[in-house]
Amino acid sequence: MKRLIKSLLIIIALFIVAFVVFFLWGSSPTMKEKEYAKLITHNYESEVTNDSIYSIVTYNIGYLSGMTNNRAIAKPKELFDGNMKKVISEVKKVNPDIIAFQEIDYNSARSYEINQEEEIAKLGYNYVANGVNWDERYVPFPYWPPSMHFGKMISGQSIVSKYPLKDYERIVLERVADSPYYRDAFYLERLAQVVKVTLDGREVVLINVHLEAFDKPTRVKQFHFVLDLFKKYKDDYPTILLGDFNSKARDKEAVIQEMFALEDVGNAGFNAENPDNTFDTKDLFQRIDYIFYTKNTIEYVSGKVLNEFGQASDHLPVEMSFKLK
Repeated sequence: MKRLIKSLLIIIALFIVAFVVFFLWGSSPTMKEKEYAKLITHNYESEVTNDSIYSIVTYNIGYLSGMTNNRAIAKPKELFDGNMKKVISEVKKVNPDIIAFQEIDYNSARSYEINQEEEIAKLGYNYVANGVNWDERYVPFPYWPPSMHFGKMISGQSIVSKYPLKDYERIVLERVADSPYYRDAFYLERLAQVVKVTLDGREVVLINVHLEAFDKPTRVKQFHFVLDLFKKYKDDYPTILLGDFNSKARDKEAVIQEMFALEDVGNAGFNAENPDNTFDTKDLFQRIDYIFYTKNTIEYVSGKVLNEFGQASDHLPVEMSFKLK
């Protein structure tokens, strides 16, 4: 009996050691932290129209997984190839000057090691602010199939521009305070990207955000931080705040209502009585993606939800055309 107990204790000890080693390996990064924020300059062929009207798009691209995002189903390479082809085709048609992406992959195993940012930048976006927010070797979500949990995960937010970018800052937003350690170790960081773009010789501040999706108290705290960040710049610069706020336009208790209430702030492509939805693209039922701008320094020309992008992501992009006052 003593021998049996000893053997069981050895097996249990080995299991614990193996689990700890696996946990540390799985949650360890593949990059150095200083590489999480980069200003990149390319030399692709690019055309810009200097007519004083500029355009900007926000797009949660959902790592090009379409309606399989966050769903426990296999994701074949053909799905990503087809969605990339669709996005590139539609970007060419819209031809925005600046695009702010959320959930974009950089050579991740889950999206077959394609640098999605770089593929889109080849369309003539020579200035890039890159912000990694998910760098793991193992991500246990979605829960099935387990084979999809393995392989490096490098994902984040990117601003790609046809005009020069400068003074870039990657800001990590507050995490979910009561999240279990084992979940927190594998969970992404929520970011605010702040960068200046030079248009007509003037500096315009862009703030690209992706707020907490699953925990409302954390999302509210993140929103108030971002709102303070926006207010920090808006009196001195033309300022655009855009991204996936995960806050529902039709919910009168949602924190996004505070943004709607600001009289000196515009909301592109938005009808307060009946807002066009951006999520989800299979059965659109929510507006959670927005472009806000300072009315005193930015003249709104037009804006809309870009329905033509279809189900390349589970979100639709929002576009705004504008002039500087």
